[in-house]
Amino acid sequence: MKLFRSLMSCCIVLFVSQTNGAQITAAKTSAPARLSGYTAQSSSPEQEWEKKFQDGIVRENLRENLRRMSARPHHVGSPYDKDNAEWILSKFKEWGFDAHIETFQVLFPTPKERLVELVQPTQFRAKLQEPAVPGDPTSSQASEQLPTYNAYSIDGDVTAPLVYVNYGSREDYEELDRLGVSVKGAIVIARYGENWRGTKPKVAGEHGAIGCIIYSDPKDDGFYQGDDYPKGGWRPKDGVQRGSVMDTDYPGDPLTPGVGATADAKRLPISEAKTITKIPVLPISWGDALPLLSALAGPVAPEKWRGALPITYHVGPGPAKVHLKVTSNWDTKPVNDVIATMRGSQAPDQWVIRGNHFDGWVNGADDPLSGMSAVLEEARMLGELHKQGWNPKRTIIYCAWDGEEPGLLGSTEWVETHGDDLQKHAVAYINSDSNGRGFFRASGSHDLEKLINDVAREINDPEKNIPVWQRARLSRIANAKNQEERAEIRKRADLAIGSLGDGSDYASFLDHAGISALNIGYGGENDANAYHSVYDDFYWYTHFIDTDFSYGRALAQTGGTAVMRLADADLIPFEYTELAETIGKYVTELEKQLKEKQDEITERNLELKEGLFSAVADPRKTSLPPPHETNPPYMNFAPLKNGVEAIKRSAERYESAAAKAQADDAPALSPQSLDSLNNDLLKIQRTFLTERGLPERPWFKHQVYAPGAYTGYGAKPIAAVREYMDEKKWAEAEAQVPAVARVLEQVAAAIDKAADDLHSATASGH
Repeated sequence: MKLFRSLMSCCIVLFVSQTNGAQITAAKTSAPARLSGYTAQSSSPEQEWEKKFQDGIVRENLRENLRRMSARPHHVGSPYDKDNAEWILSKFKEWGFDAHIETFQVLFPTPKERLVELVQPTQFRAKLQEPAVPGDPTSSQASEQLPTYNAYSIDGDVTAPLVYVNYGSREDYEELDRLGVSVKGAIVIARYGENWRGTKPKVAGEHGAIGCIIYSDPKDDGFYQGDDYPKGGWRPKDGVQRGSVMDTDYPGDPLTPGVGATADAKRLPISEAKTITKIPVLPISWGDALPLLSALAGPVAPEKWRGALPITYHVGPGPAKVHLKVTSNWDTKPVNDVIATMRGSQAPDQWVIRGNHFDGWVNGADDPLSGMSAVLEEARMLGELHKQGWNPKRTIIYCAWDGEEPGLLGSTEWVETHGDDLQKHAVAYINSDSNGRGFFRASGSHDLEKLINDVAREINDPEKNIPVWQRARLSRIANAKNQEERAEIRKRADLAIGSLGDGSDYASFLDHAGISALNIGYGGENDANAYHSVYDDFYWYTHFIDTDFSYGRALAQTGGTAVMRLADADLIPFEYTELAETIGKYVTELEKQLKEKQDEITERNLELKEGLFSAVADPRKTSLPPPHETNPPYMNFAPLKNGVEAIKRSAERYESAAAKAQADDAPALSPQSLDSLNNDLLKIQRTFLTERGLPERPWFKHQVYAPGAYTGYGAKPIAAVREYMDEKKWAEAEAQVPAVARVLEQVAAAIDKAADDLHSATASGH
């Protein structure tokens, strides 16, 4: 489901790497002598088992996993999707896991009628079909392929003038206003990229459009980037990006919002489902888009709006008039999650959860099976270690999710169904999705930042034979915008991970259930993109992406090592200093955003008063001045700053207590003390939740991590405040500050309790 690689997906954010000094020493890149959360006695055997695990990952197994699962189209409800679920189940059982399939019934519309045709000034009917490629054996499986469409588009039959809206963001519509162009009563055509696809019809409908077409411009993921398929790996002329356009106010089944879609669940009528679009939507290829865009007149599009097609990009409206028709079969379909458990030997009621989805829009070799293949190889090797005598202290749960592509269906319904148990038992959730070639990437809750840094230092980069941590760090230095940014990268010992928004199966765990989470993968060197098309198959992947599965092996090594590290630690290796620092940065960003907006509006209002816009406007072109705006008022961010400082103090206390507890001369803590302490730690991330959730989006309960209402995948940290600021609702934004600040104070108190309990246990020797 994630955004394609050339746009650097927001669901997997590159490490912002950091270390002291300009040079990396062996000590900084090698594994620590003592693992975080372990004693001196438990560190050594853990590292030995982890080394056996890493050495045992076999590339050929990943290749065979991918070949088998991508052999046929496997969208939700298809025969091969169920076949894959049953095969995955059999493998988990073969490797010694206690495994079962958990099924949910969800709304999953599939296309019945699709039509895009130009009716004026000439006539043209879009093909809306991706042709088979000679030599690609699975691209011709037309009878099993989902047609090109956008799931959860409302049915509609509309004819109207066409308007080109660039990427269809809210800022693009402000630009249209300056050009004197309205989309009211029109059909808009937007190009894929920059924002999530569901944002495009949402914003278009808010501006009065009655239909939306989304096309793939070759500048973004076609021949402008490199040779197109099959000569190269980029999207060809007739390639189309399928995908969901479900509103992201809440993920999961639209008919059972907030509760699991079990057999006895009460379901809404389809007419009451709030996440279905308000206007009809269809995706098309650039081959089908070219005649439509060529027929537009009106103003020439701003330079930054122009793609790579051999035309002058005009905005419209007219003379192009388009007929758009979309109807779907609004059926419920089963999603089959595969859940595999390895019971813990000492703390079975504490769960470490690892997941990846296996459903695809078509054959889905890259998205998602490149990740699922690695996850299966992790599980195989953990099963092998178990046979050799390794027993995890905590319970490990491996999950193969179904129904991620339409809207995180399988994972969301599972989390909603088992929410109470997860609140009591879940330690962390580690997710992956697609995987490619290049640099290690991670994003997540920042209590896991140190853990994933420690793991990344131990995984070897298969192309450069250096730690993947080191290569990620140097990549960030190479791509830094200025010396200040390079200095920031170099000055800290750990790599800063990005924030999680939406776009893959971690969302329900972190945003809704308050479970610490990571999203991991490799990429950045993929000279190819066939995202959500029939060409994302085994042939394409093995010719243009991770051709020898060396980075699939690295992903399996990374994910499995992180799982082992969490499962075996004496004290769960959460770390709160970097969490506090990161939240502090989010608050600073809010202050900066307000100041920039104040300066911007002050300057623009002055320019309006001076008559600047009318004076410089070309009288032969339409160029309207922007509206006068009220300058944003002062906002009091002090409560948030105080909350951040409280967490910083608590984090320092906890770090000090943890260091004493793991000192060589520290008394061993009893199993009862460790169990109590770890239960303290489990509650800390939950403390970020509020029952009311975010304003206007109550499903999202986390008050620091969340996606934006208009970004889809992209994170909007401290969204309760930031979203209102984005909408220039300053009073509403400031009203949210005290509530979020109270949450931060409660988090600080929870960390303090863990620090106090750890100190007491260490002092008493219990």
